[in-house]
Amino acid sequence: MVYDRDRKHRNDEVYAEHRAALARGEKRILQSTTNGELHSYREDEIGFLAGSGTPQVRTWWGMGILFCLMVVLGLGTLVVVFLPLASGGSAPWGVLFVTVFAGLLGWYFFGLARDEYRATKIRRSRGTPDPGDR
Repeated sequence: MVYDRDRKHRNDEVYAEHRAALARGEKRILQSTTNGELHSYREDEIGFLAGSGTPQVRTWWGMGILFCLMVVLGLGTLVVVFLPLASGGSAPWGVLFVTVFAGLLGWYFFGLARDEYRATKIRRSRGTPDPGDR
């Protein structure tokens, strides 16, 4: 990483602007961008914040993939339940817990993907940089 002697000054300006926006009653989130600079994001410019740690999903389409995996898992468990019923056997009803779990996680991932998609569109229209890791 290249040392940028003006970065501290720019970060101080962003921090002062952030404090002024909070004093005006605006809801803001102070977050570093993908290039390491601070930025004061409006509430609608942040979809979800990636946590810290090992690899994680950071984009709306990544959450969409997780949503699709949960749909496939949920449908697969329904097949496991209803296939024995079609052949006249007894169904493994305990598998429905996995179906419910997959449904709830799918609903959660869909909400995160939707929020991040909307926030990405807003950031693109305003020319705001993408937020970085926490």
